[in-house]
Amino acid sequence: MQTQSPHTAASFGRRRWLAALLGAGLALSAGLTQAADPAGTVRVGFQKAGLLAVLKAQGSLDKPLAELGYKVEWKEFPAGPQLLEALNTGSIDFGYTGAPPAVFAQAAGARLVYVGAEPGGKTNEALFVLDSSPAHSVADLKGKRIALQKGSSSNYLLVQLLRRANLTVQDIQPIYLPPAEARAAFESGAVDAWVVWDPYYALAQKALKTRTLGDFSELPVFNFYEATPEFVKTHPRAVNAILAQLRTAGLWVNQHPQETAALLAPKLGIEQPVVETWLRRVPYGVTPVTPQIVASQQQIADLFLQQKLIPKPVNVQSAVWQASFPVAGL
Repeated sequence: MQTQSPHTAASFGRRRWLAALLGAGLALSAGLTQAADPAGTVRVGFQKAGLLAVLKAQGSLDKPLAELGYKVEWKEFPAGPQLLEALNTGSIDFGYTGAPPAVFAQAAGARLVYVGAEPGGKTNEALFVLDSSPAHSVADLKGKRIALQKGSSSNYLLVQLLRRANLTVQDIQPIYLPPAEARAAFESGAVDAWVVWDPYYALAQKALKTRTLGDFSELPVFNFYEATPEFVKTHPRAVNAILAQLRTAGLWVNQHPQETAALLAPKLGIEQPVVETWLRRVPYGVTPVTPQIVASQQQIADLFLQQKLIPKPVNVQSAVWQASFPVAGL
């Protein structure tokens, strides 16, 4: 968790007090889009994978936000749970994660609103073993050690794959590690399997002889853009500008995966073919959060409650902010 400066902490304290005074909850009305947008810095949290990394590499977010009087500050995170913790503490204003981290964050009482969604890829995240493993199915992993980032999209994928094999998390040994540490454990044999997303999955496929046991092919999910309630209330035009630029970038990436990979590879320190592999696995297309998307996310929250992975029920709709950016073109 990142430490706030005294100025940031004081500013956050004032915003929270004002929000409480005005009765602002997580469910924000569309009328907030008429609020004024004072100039300032937009602190964006991103991960190696995802369109925000593309916007950072392109520098394409600077101009639309500058036209509204903002500058951009980028902060990188290894996974969604760490990013949402920073969002909750006020260290960033806007970010992107898979579906499960937001559920875990809501269950923990974190301050966030869903502002946009992306269709999830079907093959860009998987549960896999080394080719030398005796496991040839998810059922074969009963009692085995499986590495994953706790609270991530991999957490949800693992739960669902285990369910399909008539197993639960209690039937395996979950080893909760961030991706870099999980890679070392997987290579050394300290764990029997690994469930992770791209680019870590694509990197493992290229560097190691692996066998995939399951992915999201039959488990449609969405990924999300999130912001703090205070930020969308005070800066709705900035939020919509970011989402509109993400929509434009998504169209470009879908049509130009090779060029995008060439742009990202040197900035990420990952070989271009690996980057291109993961880009081709994801159908980009940012949209506002629709009732269908809310229902999909609510199913994940309900499953996590049933599996006792979260301590209390989560109401996804209560944390939805209705964006108003153009969605034509994809």
